[in-house]
Amino acid sequence: MNIVLIGYRGTGKSSVAKLLAERLKWPLISTDTEIIKKAGLSVPEIIQKRGWDYFRDVESKICQRVGAKDRTIIDTGGGAVLRKENVDALRQRGRVFWLTAEVATIMERIKHNKDRPALTQNKDYVDEVEDVLKERLPLYKAACDQIVPTDGRTLEEIADEVQGKM
Repeated sequence: MNIVLIGYRGTGKSSVAKLLAERLKWPLISTDTEIIKKAGLSVPEIIQKRGWDYFRDVESKICQRVGAKDRTIIDTGGGAVLRKENVDALRQRGRVFWLTAEVATIMERIKHNKDRPALTQNKDYVDEVEDVLKERLPLYKAACDQIVPTDGRTLEEIADEVQGKM
């Protein structure tokens, strides 16, 4: 059984995944890190030079590969749920936890990160987060086994809840 973390950027997936991997002594795989390794480019460079379709195609291949693993912490990119085949692959041997946060919390957490490309055209950052979240909320909900709110909580509290729901 794997632990799969899904959710929008800035909800704490990567930080919680690291903590869980340390606690459980399980390997950690970040789908975004795997995409970066394969492409040899940062995420913004991948999007600029090769486009979102390329990114999503590589992401799907990685989800297929990591979904077949066992006793692994899988930290997904925020858009992994956009393709049903990714969700199916991740659920194959994984318990899927949707980490959530309010828009204000997300904005506070990601405001200084330059490694996150724009997901929409011609929108300010808050509008973009709200619009993309609105689109993805039903996908996250359909994909998850458990919902774990992260607002106002420590990484330890969040990891405790994930472990308690395994």
